[in-house]
Amino acid sequence: MFKLWMWERLFTDFSIFLAGFGMTLVVSLLALVLTLLISLAGGLVRCSHARTGKSILWLYMSLFQNTPLVVQIFFFYYVLPRMGVVLSPFSVGCLGLALYTGAFGIAVVEASILAIPKQQSEAAMSQGFSYLQTMFHVIIPQAMKIALPSLTNQAVNLIKNSSVLAMIAGGDLMYRTDSWASETAVYGPTFLITGLLYLSICLPLSRLVKTLESKVR
Repeated sequence: MFKLWMWERLFTDFSIFLAGFGMTLVVSLLALVLTLLISLAGGLVRCSHARTGKSILWLYMSLFQNTPLVVQIFFFYYVLPRMGVVLSPFSVGCLGLALYTGAFGIAVVEASILAIPKQQSEAAMSQGFSYLQTMFHVIIPQAMKIALPSLTNQAVNLIKNSSVLAMIAGGDLMYRTDSWASETAVYGPTFLITGLLYLSICLPLSRLVKTLESKVR
């Protein structure tokens, strides 16, 4: 692991790792945006009186929360094409990560909204606010302060979970790391550097979680 030629070989081809790092960032960012949209929309429906929507979300959350992410990724990549729906590894990555993390994000948003005293909703509606107006002007601004630490934790998990895309040749950091290490037989330095690259993304987010938690307190 500490042989000089291994490190020389690694830094000679370091652009490969940077390309994978960039792909991981892009996939994670797009998946995170989709996750936030799913979490917010789903949380609002779960707190509404729409029975059909709540039932559909219950089914979605039960399915995605209780099955492994890798199984879901394989389903999107290998099974959907047999049903006439062909997705690129990039699309599978964004969609798979968003649907998986969003299933947990909905529960976070729902719990945060329910933590706000019901009297605030009743007072807003008594002033003529609609359900959506009450949510966006009164409830959600308060609920997001409660939800932010947990949602940030989910963002960290999403980035770490992006490594499963290596199993479908997603071109992400883990895929390029595994491919390069297999070709060169340089394993120690390779996975050490890869771990540090993931750490460079996740550690600042983890620190952000602690900052948000202290502010919420």
